[in-house]
Amino acid sequence: MNTSHNITESEEKYWSRVEKSVLGPILSMEMVLGVLGNGLVLVVKIVCKDHFRCIYWLPFISLTLSDFFCSILIICGSLLAVLSEGQISPWCEVVSLLKFTFITSSIGSIAVLCVQRFLGIPSKGKVLSVVMAIACLASWCTGSVFGAVPVGYNWIKYDPAEMMCAVFWESSYSDMLVYILCTFLISIFVPLILILFCCILTYVGYGKDCASEDDMASVTPLLVILYLFCYAPFTASELILLGRLDLSPSPDWLRSLSSVMAYLDCGLNPLIYCTNKDFREAVLILLWNNKKLRPSEPILTSISKLEI
Repeated sequence: MNTSHNITESEEKYWSRVEKSVLGPILSMEMVLGVLGNGLVLVVKIVCKDHFRCIYWLPFISLTLSDFFCSILIICGSLLAVLSEGQISPWCEVVSLLKFTFITSSIGSIAVLCVQRFLGIPSKGKVLSVVMAIACLASWCTGSVFGAVPVGYNWIKYDPAEMMCAVFWESSYSDMLVYILCTFLISIFVPLILILFCCILTYVGYGKDCASEDDMASVTPLLVILYLFCYAPFTASELILLGRLDLSPSPDWLRSLSSVMAYLDCGLNPLIYCTNKDFREAVLILLWNNKKLRPSEPILTSISKLEI
């Protein structure tokens, strides 16, 4: 028995080292991409806003803020958790609450963007733009509410597979079923239906989108595809949990993959913004010391001799 226990313990230490050596660099890269990329996007949107066209700027700002804070707080927290092998209270509960907030605010912002494109509602100048602003704010608030429920009921503990504090179900399948179904129906399913409905109708030509291909809204389909791709493992993990009456979580590898892929979405969104030509040029203007922002100076090209 002692020998078997020692072997098991040595295997756990081995896989812990492997986890650090593999996940550590991956999380570090995603954190750097997310922080620097989204930070740069925020600066460009504020400083160089006159150099690219963005009619629906409100959901873009909301999405970028969500990705930026997720990179600083959640990804950084997961990286520290991998290196230190855990998270302690109260940071543990804060991470769990913020995770739900950022997931919901991201899909909510994309949904608002798709609706604005379909209806042709700019982010300012119309009464309906106020409704769109309220919808963005509601997505943040909804995520905070659903994130606070597990914290209030003490359902939170550290999950080494997810590399963060997550919800664990140990006693009541009905509680788990009600919570996950409510979360998915309100926070995920409704925005997803709006996204698919508006994207399909806009694509086939029924939308009232007045934006040209030069507008930032041209990147919307790529944002939708990336979000659905990156959050597919998270959705699969939650659906597997729903099908297990013994309340056992989904496989460790799937939970780890769900976290890594969700973080990847935060880092790749700034690259998607740069697929827009005008926005890419605005980034270059900012990085090149605002050369194009200054009026051009006359350049002496030749001297002619004047005879008197």
